[in-house]
Amino acid sequence: MREALRLASRPTAPPYPNPWVGCVVVQNNQIVGRGYHRGPGSEHAEVAALKDAGPKARKATMYVTLEPCCHYGRTSPCTEAILKAGIGEVFYALRDPNPAVRGRGAGILRSHGVAARAGLCAREAAVLNQVYLKYRATGFPFVTAKAAASLDGRIATRTGQSKWITDTQARGCARALRAQNQAVLVGIHTILADDPHLGSRIPGIPAPWRVVLDTRLRLPAASRVVRSQKCIVACGADANPAQARRLERLGVKVWKFRGRRVPLKPLLRRLAREGIISLLVEGGGEVLGSFFDAHAVDHVCWFLAPIVIGSAKSRSAVAGRGVADLDAAARLRQVRILPAGRGWLVRGNVSRWALR
Repeated sequence: MREALRLASRPTAPPYPNPWVGCVVVQNNQIVGRGYHRGPGSEHAEVAALKDAGPKARKATMYVTLEPCCHYGRTSPCTEAILKAGIGEVFYALRDPNPAVRGRGAGILRSHGVAARAGLCAREAAVLNQVYLKYRATGFPFVTAKAAASLDGRIATRTGQSKWITDTQARGCARALRAQNQAVLVGIHTILADDPHLGSRIPGIPAPWRVVLDTRLRLPAASRVVRSQKCIVACGADANPAQARRLERLGVKVWKFRGRRVPLKPLLRRLAREGIISLLVEGGGEVLGSFFDAHAVDHVCWFLAPIVIGSAKSRSAVAGRGVADLDAAARLRQVRILPAGRGWLVRGNVSRWALR
C-alpha cells in the first residue's frame, strides 16, 4: 500500500478535481503491476495497474489508495475492469466520499465474490487527499493563505512600495506553491498596484486560474491576468455591464454576485462547482483578512523576510475585522519553519481538513 501511495503522488501537476490515486497488483508476494491516475480524462490507477500486470492479474491481490469507482464518467467503472481481470482480493485505504461511489464500489466487488477490505494506511491516504476530502464533504475548495511579509508583518511601505520584500529564491518557492493549486486569488488593489503575473512559470505545469475580487469591475483590459486567458473576475451587482461585456470578449469569465461586495462563501462554492477545488489566496491584506474573518482558510504559507519596514501607515499582511479576543485567533497546528532564500517559510494547518 505504501508503494501505491508513492505512485499516487507521482503526477507533476495535481489531478484535481479528481483524487490522487495509486495502485499495485501483487501475485505471489511480487508486484506485477503498477499504475497511478494522471488527471481528469486519463485512465484510473486501477486500469493502469491492470494493464501493466496483464494476465498476471488473475487471482492476484490489488492494493489501491482509494475505493474503486463504480460509475461511468469520462472513463468506465474500475470495478468492471477489476472483475474482468479476475482479481481475487482488493485492499483499499480510503472509502471514496464521492456520492456516486461511497461504499458501492466495494459492495459490487463483494457481491461478485471479490474480498474488499478498507483501512490499510488510511491516515497516509487521507493526508495525500486532504483537498479532495474537503471538497467532497463540504462542497468548498481547500484554501491556502499565502503572504510575503517583513518581520513586522508588512507587505508594503507607507508609500505603497512592495517590490521586493522577499528575495529571488523565496519568490521561486511562491511560484512552486502556485503550481500546486488550480487557482490564485487576489484583490483588485493588488492588480492595480502591481499588475502581477500570478502564474507558476514552471514548464510542463498548467498555469493556474487567476481569480480577482473586483466589486466595481475596474480590472484593466491590458493587465497580465486578463492576457493570461485564464482569468475569472468576481464582481458585485452594481458592476458596469459594458465593462463586463468588454472583458468577456477578451476571454475573461465575469461572475456577478448580489450585493455591494463579493460574498466569499458563494464564490468559493461556485469555484468548486467549476472543478476548482484548490485555491491559493495571495492578498492583499484586506482580502486575506476577509478570508480569515470568514474562517475560510485551511492552510497557511507565510514567507518572512529578514527586514523591518515599520510605520503605522505601512500595509499589514492581514487586515479585515480581526479578532477582539486572542482565544478567537486563528492558531496554526503542525507548524514547520523552512528556509526560503535569506528568509523563512512558515507553514501550518488551520482547519480540521488540513492534515499535512
